[in-house]
Amino acid sequence: MTILSYNPADPEDLVAEVDAPGAEAVRAAVGRARAAQPGWLAAGAAARSAALTRFAGAVEERAEELTALIVREVGKPVAEARGEVGRTAAILRYYAQAPYAPAGAVHETAAGEGLLLTRRRPYGVAGLITPWNFPLAIPAWKAAPALAVGNTVALKPAPEATACALRLAELASAAGLPEGVFTVLPGGAEEGAALVDTADVVSFTGSTGVGRAVVRAATERGVPVQAELGGLNAALVLPDADPEQAAAHLAAAIAGYAGQKCTATSRVIAVGAAHEPLRAALVKALGLVDDAACGPVISAAARDRLTGAVESARAAGATVLTGGGVPERPGWYVEPTLLADVPAEHPLRREEFFGPVAVLLAAADLDEAIALANDTPHSLATSVHSRSLDVALAAADRLDAGMIRINAPSSGVDFHLPFGGAKGASHGEREQGAAALDFYTASRTVSVLPAGGA
Repeated sequence: MTILSYNPADPEDLVAEVDAPGAEAVRAAVGRARAAQPGWLAAGAAARSAALTRFAGAVEERAEELTALIVREVGKPVAEARGEVGRTAAILRYYAQAPYAPAGAVHETAAGEGLLLTRRRPYGVAGLITPWNFPLAIPAWKAAPALAVGNTVALKPAPEATACALRLAELASAAGLPEGVFTVLPGGAEEGAALVDTADVVSFTGSTGVGRAVVRAATERGVPVQAELGGLNAALVLPDADPEQAAAHLAAAIAGYAGQKCTATSRVIAVGAAHEPLRAALVKALGLVDDAACGPVISAAARDRLTGAVESARAAGATVLTGGGVPERPGWYVEPTLLADVPAEHPLRREEFFGPVAVLLAAADLDEAIALANDTPHSLATSVHSRSLDVALAAADRLDAGMIRINAPSSGVDFHLPFGGAKGASHGEREQGAAALDFYTASRTVSVLPAGGA
């Protein structure tokens, strides 16, 4: 099998062409990573910290090159691509301090002399399966904590982000990470399945269907697994909110990077009197979003799925308030789109479509708005827009989402805090922040008793 990665803004531009290694090669690579792991752990906190710091420096030194590669391979707008490169370096620097963090605790014995310890230790090889939409940042926020606590890493990127992942591996090597410590394995489903079948701990980000299969396979083997499966995210706009400001936030969350973020807003819920002014403001704001902020979707198949869903909703009685078409230019572009009157059971209200398309819903009051927001099996991020902090905080307590942002776009992540959703949006422990260090380690209890004797 040959992996082909094309520029979504210029489908004639072939960015990467590599042969998929196959399942046996993946198993062999995991074996080499497992052999390298004891030495990586034994190198000590200072060595791991220094290596991650050098890795961050290598990313920073090549920031413009990496920005251009992200733009070319996955179609990310240049400002967002530059921000992702900066975030990648910041993530590596953040976790470069983690090797010095406490790895356990000392406890009093229940009776008599002795010492009781709890200690967290790495599993071995962390198998990471990552998507294309954040081709550097997501691999970094999975790999950095795993490496910091003494695991080695085998990374299987999405085929559409092959070039970015291979360049990241080159930078890791240039930063002095030993051979076998950070390995990139390009490929497709066969390579991903082989990685899940051989790694000692598994972290996945991607589609719901594939993620559930990953969880089942890892669970059957008895290895720890976490999976981030996306979200059908809502934004609640209350009557006291500034409609222009809320619309600006929502337009960014709907159409920024063509809505290709698991935290993007796909359902806008206007409460009471907020509906009409928000509708007008949001139509205007989405109409002002240009290619510099939106960009193309990742593939022709993604474009066709989005436009097909819009036409299906229109046929079912929905109204297209703005957008809904495909610009006449090269590349896989979709206009930022807002629909109203979408039937409750239509897929646009039930499934994640991963594009610059959202539906506008009306709620009579906050209770109805919260019920609408919670009516999804994939609840990752929700935003609440109100001038009343009391109302916003009360709403936050009743929303099922894993991340709640007040007076801000839903599409924002703080890498030093836990990241994950509710219901079917996530499985297992949280990613990012200190929570990731717990996921990539197992707790051991050690009892030390006096040896006795004269």
